[in-house]
Amino acid sequence: MKKTDEDMKTILVVEDHKDIAMLVEKRLSKTFAVELAFNGEEASEKLEANEYDLVILDLSLPKKSGFDVLKDLRKRSSLPPVLILSGLNAVDDKVKGLKLGADDYLAKPFDMKELMARIDALLRRVPAQAEVVKLDIADLTMDLVARKVVRGGKEIELSPKEFSLLEYLMRNKTKIVSRKQIAEDVWGHHFDAGTNFVDVYINYLRNSIDKAYDKKLIHTVYGQGFVLKEE
Repeated sequence: MKKTDEDMKTILVVEDHKDIAMLVEKRLSKTFAVELAFNGEEASEKLEANEYDLVILDLSLPKKSGFDVLKDLRKRSSLPPVLILSGLNAVDDKVKGLKLGADDYLAKPFDMKELMARIDALLRRVPAQAEVVKLDIADLTMDLVARKVVRGGKEIELSPKEFSLLEYLMRNKTKIVSRKQIAEDVWGHHFDAGTNFVDVYINYLRNSIDKAYDKKLIHTVYGQGFVLKEE
């Protein structure tokens, strides 16, 4: 389905347990247009044919896993926000899902009010200055349409979440951004000072765009956060 700005927000719920899928659909349909997919193959087909504002994705799916659905999504030039809703609660599963491009992770069993709050947070994240199609600093350039990052003439492969983090830093270049700002603006999370996922992704990004170059662009400002700037 092709969407216009006036359309109701559309959410694809990918869940093989029909009772859970119907429960989520019943609540969400009060506010959103909702479509359902009950296995991974059906989800990938719908995502290929239609545009969605948000995807709610289980990981343990028949025919094709949620991880493979995420891999398919990575091949697209534009990605809808993805909220994983899964009974796979091991840390490794959460990290794998987020590294493959998911934006948030909610474990089953879940509270419907929390699910709605997570959805609202993800849908509020409209990138500022959306008309900008290219960002640059020093010898680093980012093409937001082609979703391509190049430094010193060499293309750099980034995961969807690394791309979003770098975009945020580039839009705020020379400005110090705190861990709390990054967590809330890039992930849509309420920041928990006891977690280090922001630092983990900053390190991933440093390895991709700074490690092989003498001129470092990502700098830590101790006690305050991070800044993208030329040395």
